[in-house]
Amino acid sequence: MRLSTVILPIRRWSDGGRAEWECAEDLGFHTAYTYDHLSWRTFRDGPWFGAVPTLTAAAAATSRIRLGTLVTSPNFRHPVTLAKELITLDDISGGRITLGIGAGGSGFDATTLLGSGQEPWSPRERAARFGEFVPLLDQLLSEGEVTAEGAYYAAGAAQNIPGCVQRPRLPFAVAATGPRGLRLAARYGQAWVTTGDPKLAEDATAADSLAAIGRQVERLGEACAETGRDVGELEKILLTGFTPDRPLDSVGAFVDFAGAHAELGFDEIVLHAPIPDSVFAADPAVFEKIATEGLAQLNG
Repeated sequence: MRLSTVILPIRRWSDGGRAEWECAEDLGFHTAYTYDHLSWRTFRDGPWFGAVPTLTAAAAATSRIRLGTLVTSPNFRHPVTLAKELITLDDISGGRITLGIGAGGSGFDATTLLGSGQEPWSPRERAARFGEFVPLLDQLLSEGEVTAEGAYYAAGAAQNIPGCVQRPRLPFAVAATGPRGLRLAARYGQAWVTTGDPKLAEDATAADSLAAIGRQVERLGEACAETGRDVGELEKILLTGFTPDRPLDSVGAFVDFAGAHAELGFDEIVLHAPIPDSVFAADPAVFEKIATEGLAQLNG
C-alpha cells in the first residue's frame, strides 16, 4: 500500500504554496497530485493557479516525490499541446510525473471555453471525446512524430522529440467508472483511479461505499478480461474525500479505512492536504501523523 496526497493550487507560491509541496516530500508521501481545473466547486471565488506551472515549480522544489494531476480532462486540454507540456514536465522532474486523466465533469468551469450560455458536453459526448483523447495522447507521448485525424481531435505531423524521460511514456492513471472508461483504463492505463460511487445518497454508510467500490473493481476486472489484460497489472488508486468515510479523523480511522480497501486490491490511497474552512478541513497534526505512522500501523 502507498500513501499519497492532493495539494489544491490555491496558495501563492511565495505564501505557503512551495512549502506545501516540500512538506509533502518531507512527510514521505509517494506522490503529490493537484487538480487540473480552471477552478473547482466551493473554491470558485478564491485563488486558483494552473496545474502544469504549479507542478513544474514543485518539480524544481523537490527531488524524490512523484508528482501528477488528479485529474486532467478534455474539458480544458488538447492532446497535442498537453503532450508537449507533459514531455517538458517529465524532463524537468527527472521522470517523476504521473498523468491522472479522466473524461471530466459538468461543473461550472466545464463551459468556460465554450462561451456564454453554452451547455456543457453531454455524458455521451464527454465519453466519446475521452475515447479519442486517450489513444491520441498515448501515441503523441510514445512516438516522435504523429499525424492523426479524428472526429474531435487532430494532429498534423506533431513533433514530440525527445519524448518522455520515462519509457515508453509517462504513466497514465485513468479515472473511470463507466464501461467505456474502464476499457480505456484496461488498455492504456498503468493505474486506475476511483473516488467511489457518485450515485450513493448522502445518507449512505461506509459499508455501502465499500460494497459499491468492490463492484467497480469487479467491473474493472471484466474490462481487463475483454482486452486480454491481467487486472493485477493495473494499479488501483482511491482518491478519498468523496465517500461517507472519515479517514482523517484519526490514525486508527485511517488504518481501518485503508485496510478495508486494501482487501479490495487497492495499491494507493490519496488524502487531500487539509484546507481550513472547506470540504477538506482536517486537523493538520492528525494528517501528518497519518503520513508518518499510518502505513506502519496498517502493516503492523
